[in-house]
Amino acid sequence: QVQLVESGGGLVQAGGSLRLSCAASGRLFSSCAIGWFRQAPGKEREFVAAINWSGADTYYADSIKGRFTISRDHVKNTVYLQMNSLKPEDTAIYYCTAVPGILSAYALSRRSEYDYWGQGTQVTVSS
Repeated sequence: QVQLVESGGGLVQAGGSLRLSCAASGRLFSSCAIGWFRQAPGKEREFVAAINWSGADTYYADSIKGRFTISRDHVKNTVYLQMNSLKPEDTAIYYCTAVPGILSAYALSRRSEYDYWGQGTQVTVSS
């Protein structure tokens, strides 16, 4: 089992930055790929970024590539999403999610592939 708790969301002006954290517990975490998804009001939950179990491989949605960076700290059992140059269209609830094992980049972009989800953290970007 893996428990995930997101934090770091908030209100920020366009062009600003936020760093989201996903703190994990459970013995499986070190072998899990971790993803970040987001869901805006009235829209489907969409892939944002993912990182493999070791942290060596990262994947990003085209909409945030070059602005967001995903990383993980195995000592702290935490995954981070550094978000820079934020835009109003980045406003959403951001969810951290985990899946054990080694998955392809395509699989990691699909929410159905993930086994564990956090409760989400709200990010609001004002114009």
